[in-house]
Amino acid sequence: MTPEDITNAIEQALVQGGQQWLVATIGAFMPALWALTLIFHLSRPYVLRTLRKLSLRFGADVWWLSYVLIRDAVALITFGLSILFLMPNLVLTLDLPLTAPLATLFLFWALYVKLLHDADDNVTAYRIVTAFLVIGATFYFVPQTLGLEANSQDYLAGLADFLDSTRNQAVAGPILVVSLIAFAATAFMIFYRVVIGGSRRLEPRAAAPKSPAVS
Repeated sequence: MTPEDITNAIEQALVQGGQQWLVATIGAFMPALWALTLIFHLSRPYVLRTLRKLSLRFGADVWWLSYVLIRDAVALITFGLSILFLMPNLVLTLDLPLTAPLATLFLFWALYVKLLHDADDNVTAYRIVTAFLVIGATFYFVPQTLGLEANSQDYLAGLADFLDSTRNQAVAGPILVVSLIAFAATAFMIFYRVVIGGSRRLEPRAAAPKSPAVS
């Protein structure tokens, strides 16, 4: 091998190794983000009880706005990092949770409901968002803990192989395809409602014709 071939091989190994390390690190940190997302969402009753105890209006406003900003920021960060699990090259070549694409999809649906409805005032919307978040977290926690984190347990070897995306590509492939189709359909609905529907509502209405004066 020439020195140039050795240099290219080292560079390729560093790039691929760095990519695998980064994706594996994000995948291992995602349970903490999912837990924070659920904690902040389900802590709304506690925040409201504390809010009623604050006698100063400014303090109450700061308390509530801080809660809303942190809660939504954590959910958006979790969603942004979860986009990695919709990449076919990563899901089918790296050890990732089998149902991680479905977890990303349910988180996307929860954000979609929050975009269309006020989940803080609408009880039905709050329950739907809660259901989507719980289902999404389950789809991530179960394969992460019983699959990727259970490789050292011999009695869970079969379950670990089934819940690993690279070892069970026959199931991981269809899950990824279904998730991508549903994700694209949801994104199109958001685009239609926000961009097309919103632009129509912003168009000035034509003035009604005046009735002729009666002499």
